[in-house]
Amino acid sequence: MTLLEAKNLHVVLAEDDVKILKGLSLTIGNGELHVIMGPNGSGKSTLANVLMGNPKYRVTGGTVKFMNKNISRLTVDERARMGMFMTFQHPQEIPGIRLRSFLMSVSQSTGSRVPLLKMSKEIDELSLELGLESELIDRYLNVGFSGGEKKKAEIVQMNFMKPRFSILDEIDSGLDVDAMKSIALSINRFRNPENSVLLITHYQRLLEYVEPDRVHILIDGLIAMSGGKELVREVEENGYEAIFDSLKGV
Repeated sequence: MTLLEAKNLHVVLAEDDVKILKGLSLTIGNGELHVIMGPNGSGKSTLANVLMGNPKYRVTGGTVKFMNKNISRLTVDERARMGMFMTFQHPQEIPGIRLRSFLMSVSQSTGSRVPLLKMSKEIDELSLELGLESELIDRYLNVGFSGGEKKKAEIVQMNFMKPRFSILDEIDSGLDVDAMKSIALSINRFRNPENSVLLITHYQRLLEYVEPDRVHILIDGLIAMSGGKELVREVEENGYEAIFDSLKGV
């Protein structure tokens, strides 16, 4: 069953009308993990932000549906309340809000009746699983965190909130091998038949530890090729330029 469908998306930057996505289509089913790969400037992060409703981008054509509902005009908050979640390449520091308190507040805002003590214990367990120091959970959100700690904190948020659809935008950038393995393990544990993940990456290393259902190569605002994990090996061996040349018939 389809969970998310982007159809014939045309997208420009809201401030200057520069075209970025040029008729992109993507369908993701329940329980699936899809990977978007592509060279710098191909539109990967734009796609992530458009799916999440970032007003920095303007959709000039096409639609985005989530759970069979057209969400093209919904705000970021409205999409989040429907069960969508997104990590960021560069998570912002938020002084005054502690990570543990933030997660509990989000859970309560959705109507959760889980006792606070049980919530707190789950947060501790998720942090331990990722190797995130316990004292960071009670510090201001991302303040003084290393790059890897910020990425781990976002995965803790995903696992705690349990969204239906998660967009992980270059969650592997700047990570050492151990951090990458722990995040990959957490992503694998998070997966179930009811949720789906869109993993956006510029690298291949993370894909040594996760098993995608589909891999898509994004070039110049369009999905140029889709397939299985064999595409990852093709990119690793030949690079994106070879794929681009093959599409042009060179």
